[in-house]
Amino acid sequence: MSMNKKQIRTHIFSTIMAKVEEQDETKRQEALNEFMAVTGTAGNASEQVASLIPPIMHDLYEKWITMFIDRLMETVPLKNIELLCDGCDGNNGALVLAYIMFLESARMEKQIDEDLRQHGMRGGDNDELGDLAANYIRAQMAKIARQTNNDDEPKGHC
Repeated sequence: MSMNKKQIRTHIFSTIMAKVEEQDETKRQEALNEFMAVTGTAGNASEQVASLIPPIMHDLYEKWITMFIDRLMETVPLKNIELLCDGCDGNNGALVLAYIMFLESARMEKQIDEDLRQHGMRGGDNDELGDLAANYIRAQMAKIARQTNNDDEPKGHC
C-alpha cells in the first residue's frame, strides 16, 4: 500500500477528528459538568463554556490537527508516517497519542491560549472563562489519551 501525501494527511486528520468528536452531546454535557464539579466552578459557568465550545472547538480542532500533521510531516520521514496510516487500531491510537503529546507542548500551550484569545475567550472579563475552556480542552485530551491507551492494549498484530 503506497499512499501519497494527501492520502496520508486525510487519514491522519480523519482518524484524530473522529476520536475528538466521538462524544455525543449528552456525553459532552456530562463531561463539562464533571469537569466543573472537579474544579469547583460554581454558577452557570458550565453553560457558558458549553455554549462556546461547540461553535469554536470544531474550527480550533481542525486548526490544531492540521498544525500537528504539518509538524509531523516536517519532522518524520514520509515512509515512517505511512506505516502508521494502515488503519490498524494500534496505529490509529499511536497517531492520536502523538497528537495529544503535540498539544501538550509548550508551543501549543501558547497557541491554544492565543486561539482562545482570538475567539474572545481571553482578555478582560473573559479570562476566567478562557481558563475554564483551556483546562476543559486539556482534561478532555487527557481523557482521550487514557481511553486510547486502554483501547489499544496489545491484542495481537493488525
